Amino acid sequence: MDDLQYGTRDKRGNWVPHRRAEPVPIWHRPFNARKVLAWIPEFLWPWNAFHMATAIIWVNLLIPSWDSLATFSLLNYLWLYGLNAGGIFLFYGFFELRYYFQRKQENRFKYNPKFPSDAPSDAFWFQSQNIDNFTRSFFITIPLWTLVEIVMLWAYANSWAVWLPWTTNWLYLSFLVIIAPAVHEIYFFFLHRAIHWPPLYKWVHSVHHNSINPSPWSSLSMHPVEGFLYHAEAWLHLLIPSNPVCAYFTLHGAGFGAVNGHLGFETFELTDKVKLDSHSYVHYLHHKYFEVNYGGDGLVPLDKLFGTWHDGSKEADEAMKARFRKKKEKLRAKQDAPDGRASDMPAE
Repeated sequence: MDDLQYGTRDKRGNWVPHRRAEPVPIWHRPFNARKVLAWIPEFLWPWNAFHMATAIIWVNLLIPSWDSLATFSLLNYLWLYGLNAGGIFLFYGFFELRYYFQRKQENRFKYNPKFPSDAPSDAFWFQSQNIDNFTRSFFITIPLWTLVEIVMLWAYANSWAVWLPWTTNWLYLSFLVIIAPAVHEIYFFFLHRAIHWPPLYKWVHSVHHNSINPSPWSSLSMHPVEGFLYHAEAWLHLLIPSNPVCAYFTLHGAGFGAVNGHLGFETFELTDKVKLDSHSYVHYLHHKYFEVNYGGDGLVPLDKLFGTWHDGSKEADEAMKARFRKKKEKLRAKQDAPDGRASDMPAE
């Protein structure tokens, strides 16, 4: 495939899609029912269908017996960790092996033409982004994911959480599944904004942002505080009547779904004629510019509401730069004021 039919490359080789990023069609005005109907299959397939499939498989086939989950067990924890680590290794590893190690697609449709393994940096353990990201994911974040998971299962096994059966509550539980991605975007947006607060960014979130040019292993490369809070979203299901499959759908949407924003490619060429869209561009821009696109890819347009949306266009670049200049001017005025507060005089 010729990626220049779908985007452009600048002098540095950075690829930008022709189509601007935009919130999902339900937010477009005037409302267009045809666009909404065309978007629904994209919402369901393949990513959310994958998370639902893994949720069903985990609950019905892979997790320990509910009797054993009623008490905390190191053996159960290690089993669950093995499931999560193995699943991530296979799922993320497919993209890493085929598109980053073997480079089957070279850099077609890759936003940043460089590959992390070609750029050693002191920002990472062993000067390697891949080793750093892999180690942090498998020995920090996935263990914390598993901690959230085993507590969640313990609560269900001991009836601390209201467990509704699908047979009699299928409509309500289906509704929970449908809105779960939107709830995730809201949860992630406010958590993400919080850890961009300078003190928290310095000590917590900067670990993740070391990967300016992210790859799949970057997805779960987090500080322990961020890794725990990110997956603790699944505990929201313990606060309402729900079902373990719904809770797992949220948990796997966070864990397995984290890869979407860190794939680094707009499109994957699965075969000569079959391609897979990654939905990575919006979050790639966040890694590139740091202070834009704190939420997801526009399912809930909170970035639009708070003025931090970047759609990849030159106009969005200029709006972002103007916002940065205003922020610097405000900070300079505060520093120059005798009492340390911003002066009422306009900045020159």
